[in-house]
Amino acid sequence: MACIHPFRALRPEPGAAAAVAAVPYDVVTTREARALAAGNPLSFLHVSRAEIDLPPDTDPHDAAVYRAAAGNLGRLRRDAPLVEEAAPSLYIYRLRTDDHEQTGLAACYSLDEYDRGVIKRHEKTRPDKEDDRTRHMLALRAQTGIVFLTYRAEPELTALMRRAAQDAPLFDLQAPDGVRHTVWRLGPEDQAAAEAGFARVPALYIADGHHRIASAARARDQLAAAENGAGRARFVLGVAFPDSDTRVQAYNRTVADLAGQAPGQFLDALRARFTVRTAAAAEPPRGHVAVYLGAGSWHDVELPSAGAAGPAADPAAGLDVAVLQDALLAPLLAVGDVRTDPRVAFVGGARGTVALERLVDSGEAAVAFSLAPVTTAELFAVSDAGCMMPPKSTWFEPKLRDGLLLHPI
Repeated sequence: MACIHPFRALRPEPGAAAAVAAVPYDVVTTREARALAAGNPLSFLHVSRAEIDLPPDTDPHDAAVYRAAAGNLGRLRRDAPLVEEAAPSLYIYRLRTDDHEQTGLAACYSLDEYDRGVIKRHEKTRPDKEDDRTRHMLALRAQTGIVFLTYRAEPELTALMRRAAQDAPLFDLQAPDGVRHTVWRLGPEDQAAAEAGFARVPALYIADGHHRIASAARARDQLAAAENGAGRARFVLGVAFPDSDTRVQAYNRTVADLAGQAPGQFLDALRARFTVRTAAAAEPPRGHVAVYLGAGSWHDVELPSAGAAGPAADPAAGLDVAVLQDALLAPLLAVGDVRTDPRVAFVGGARGTVALERLVDSGEAAVAFSLAPVTTAELFAVSDAGCMMPPKSTWFEPKLRDGLLLHPI
């Protein structure tokens, strides 16, 4: 079962919510964060990416950055202001765009269940990224990034959230990217119903936020060792959305060079290994990848089957992104590990295939690969099997905003 816990949220006063709310810390560079926060002293980017307030040559992992983050959070508490709820609560969090809507439950989720595999992962984490957010949490004594979870939809929970979303919201704001963020605080009866409903959910799945939850577990362990008990740090802040609401978008790739080949030679090598056609569209069907070499021309490449044994033993092996790596990137472009090869870059979500064309046409990349999105069902299958997807396989959109709900630890 999935255990959820109400928490005393640290949050902005409603009138300041739009100014405070910011994109997640890990979807922007330091330069982009500095530009987004310019002229807005209440932007939560001053907390989540505090290096933007230090000299431009500051290492984002310098101890001064974490001290600045703690100081900026203190100033935000005073100036926004941020208030801590008098009583623990659960919240409904809805994301809405022109063509999509998803509604989930904001709560604290058990890190013990993460350890036991009730909260399931599908992605490996990098120690350096875990180090960063662990230091950030310990400096602030708060979790500021929200873990995006999903689960197999339960009709009773869906009905509860839809009913609660008819009440007056705590926050209702439209972000600069056009996504509307609406948050409701549940009353005691609905909180009890939500807790009972999630007790019937056999597993939760990390959609977005593997490094946040891994860092939260490390912060818990360090606080427990230092203080003979981690208290509120035994839980992690997350929003769980039913799989019927979640939307996965493609996570595409570019490679900076063709491993010594001219574009025509590379295309000939593709034709020697695969069925290749001129593509009518840059977004391929499942089992295919669209390849862009410039001049406005896309090529559809039919990927080989992963084989009868592969997907049965490891569902991740049958994903298009895995087959692309094994059958094309490794043998034809000498990409051994996309995690470490500096020639590989990733373009996800709403940036779409136009961004791929721009990168190749500008010379920043030699070739781009457009993939069909992984499905939520595939994510469940990989996670249930205890397997890991290749890096950068899933891009969930729209994304939650930092700064609206914080969990002090």
